[in-house]
Amino acid sequence: MRAYAMLGPDKTGWIEKDYPECGPLDAICRPIALASCTSDVHTVWENALGPRVDLTLGHEGVGEIVEVGELVRDFKVGDKVLVAAITPDWGSVAAQGGYAQHSGGMLGGWKYSNIKDGMFAEFFHVNEADANLALVPEGMDLGVAAMLSDMLPTGFHGAEMANVQFGDSVCVVGIGPVGLMAVRGAYLRGAGRIMAVGTRPNCVDVAQQYGATDIISYKEGPIFDQVMDMTGGEGVDKVIIAGGDVDTFEEAVNMVKPGGIVSNINYLGSGDYIKIPREGWGVGMGHKTVVGGLMPGGRRRLEKLAAMILNSRVDPSLLITHRREGLDALEEILFLMRDKPADLIKPVTIIEW
Repeated sequence: MRAYAMLGPDKTGWIEKDYPECGPLDAICRPIALASCTSDVHTVWENALGPRVDLTLGHEGVGEIVEVGELVRDFKVGDKVLVAAITPDWGSVAAQGGYAQHSGGMLGGWKYSNIKDGMFAEFFHVNEADANLALVPEGMDLGVAAMLSDMLPTGFHGAEMANVQFGDSVCVVGIGPVGLMAVRGAYLRGAGRIMAVGTRPNCVDVAQQYGATDIISYKEGPIFDQVMDMTGGEGVDKVIIAGGDVDTFEEAVNMVKPGGIVSNINYLGSGDYIKIPREGWGVGMGHKTVVGGLMPGGRRRLEKLAAMILNSRVDPSLLITHRREGLDALEEILFLMRDKPADLIKPVTIIEW
């Protein structure tokens, strides 16, 4: 079968791969919608995960089942299914401890285009199908359904880890597609004021539609200074980092109030250490929490988040700026995410077989 892969550092291309093997609990799907992600860019062009050779890329998509294992109970050939970017091993000790994302070791639940071939192929494998798949709701746009793989659940997880409460002031750093979902997640959890940091006009517009009350441009000076000016020197209750780099943590810790939380959902593709400012952290005693986490996966979460779309709590279609057709569009949508033209938020390709 054909697959679009990382051939080595800074190199991608089409290669031939063997059809995947279906275990008794598993499923094989062919993609019917795929999206590219900045994580793929970090993997290929920043060597963020270390050397990868002939690794099929892609972890955001919607599939149609072509084969199921003999022990799969709830899905059948022909079903159109949501597939999360994170597909844990649900019988693992890590899952029993509440962190299924790290089954098999840190980040072990993130399998696609990390430790196994991803979705950018004519067929892809899903482990533990009954636990990791969900049916595409009737009538849901396939491009929107693809946003349930990663963008929506990761952004919402940022708001969850920040423990956003009614009336909280929240600063979301970075309003690409994940940050925009973090804005909406904070809004839905009751944030009273949401400051969104970004400059691209289309992202600013969507952030305001999702509930941002203030827009901060990092081009107009340090984010910390602007936040402190806007809050009368108090800072914010919560910070969600969805963009930037290892140095962003310094501003985030400085701007969050004592007792506040800095929640990171940004993939740090380069740099060896993050910086926690000694004084900004209250010389170690400011009760400022810094947390970062990989989004949860699993059928239950997919179904719950899909219900939020169906009931008009969130509209991920606002993220999709570039729609393409066919498997051959994969290279284009990947390079769009790498080059990030000014009008881009998120590209998808719809595939008819």
